[in-house]
Amino acid sequence: MTCNATQRHTAGLTLIELLVTLSIGAVLAAIGAPALQDLLLDQRMTARINGLVHGIYLAKQAAHVRLTETVICKSRDGRDCDAGADWEDGWLLFANLDRDYPATTDPAEPVLTSGPAFSAGTIRANRRAFVFRPFEIRSTNGTLVFCDRRGPAHARAVIVSYTGRPRIATTRSDGDALQCPA
Repeated sequence: MTCNATQRHTAGLTLIELLVTLSIGAVLAAIGAPALQDLLLDQRMTARINGLVHGIYLAKQAAHVRLTETVICKSRDGRDCDAGADWEDGWLLFANLDRDYPATTDPAEPVLTSGPAFSAGTIRANRRAFVFRPFEIRSTNGTLVFCDRRGPAHARAVIVSYTGRPRIATTRSDGDALQCPA
């Protein structure tokens, strides 16, 4: 079989084809990067909110089972309540056996769980701690607002009722946007 000039086949890409393909890939990556960044920020916020909501349900259940107060408080180390900490530094759930106020962790009081820091944003609350009491005795209500660098449009709030039940909201009760620190 002979090969003449009209039957020449190439197995590779030309430089022009490679540059066009790389340019199209770069444009698609530039278009997709902001959406991927938003997805990543949403995932981080959702993970922290779900961890806190799980902690609230655990606090409520532990108060009923142990027949004592359980407390969720700010904590940097996951072992002691820290009044000087911010909620985004982390939180701690413990059984407040001696029912002291403000609640502090004592060596005999078991730490039930803790939540990690929220490094992707801020958490602001209108309470220093949330106390959950057994049965129908009123618990501490309040709101925790989760914000990240995208601002109030993407903020989420965990609202804890007097019964200790949490719910997640995207606006304030009057329909206005949640407030985030500047």
